[in-house]
Amino acid sequence: MAYKSANDWNGAAEKRFMLFGMSGLGKTYVSKMLRETGRWFHYSVDYRIGTRYMGEHIADNFKREAMKVPLLRDLLMTDSVYIQSNITFENLAPLSTYLGKPGDPALGGLAFDEYMLRQEQHRTAEVAAMLDTAHFAARAKTIYGYDNFICDTSGSICEVVAPENADDQVMSALSDTLLPVWIEGSDNHTAELVRRFDRAPKPMCYGEAFLASAWETYLAEHNLSEEHVNPDAFVRWTYARALAHRQPRYRAMADRWGVTVRADDVARVTSEADMIALIGEALEARG
Repeated sequence: MAYKSANDWNGAAEKRFMLFGMSGLGKTYVSKMLRETGRWFHYSVDYRIGTRYMGEHIADNFKREAMKVPLLRDLLMTDSVYIQSNITFENLAPLSTYLGKPGDPALGGLAFDEYMLRQEQHRTAEVAAMLDTAHFAARAKTIYGYDNFICDTSGSICEVVAPENADDQVMSALSDTLLPVWIEGSDNHTAELVRRFDRAPKPMCYGEAFLASAWETYLAEHNLSEEHVNPDAFVRWTYARALAHRQPRYRAMADRWGVTVRADDVARVTSEADMIALIGEALEARG
């Protein structure tokens, strides 16, 4: 671990940590708050994925759709228009839209093979973006003069690492650079996340084995063929199962490489000092 104790953390002139856990529990809220102090460099893994590693896939998908429109096709063929996504820290819609949902094409669904291809592209991109963390931490210091660094991870980080493997490439590299901090939600948080997702289901990245099993089970339980699956219905059905699937993986990551803070405590954080103190308490509790 980058910080062996609360004393190490509290006394460190340079504080570096990453937040991980399910989306909606405060990762980006804390990251934005610290960035706005002017003393922290904010590295968004999702932003890095969507710009550096998935940007071309996303733009090409836009172009394929534009080529179906005669006017836009002519302009594209003569390099008269430029098509590019406009991803920001706060708006990752182009990445989500590209990932898509499997099922009935009339409802916007993708063929399952294409869906799995895009999932694999995202997994590869996420690993690369996570391994870029040390590079960005160094850049933050040497170019911009930031002593402090926060890595805002994707909720799917637990799908691209092997929590049970002490030699996992990604987590080993990360824990050498910064302190992994898991934001642990309660049952009430889980229920609220499910309700929120049910209102606005969005594409997500899952582990290959988990996703293949979920798809086969869903088709069998609902007696459906691939082309008759309602994409939103499938991702709603999958989401609650994904929360249960991810929880022990997050816990194993925190137990092996980092510390745990409760989502309720994170919700009460209103300042840089609050967050530093909360992490110090978590290190003290770890012993």
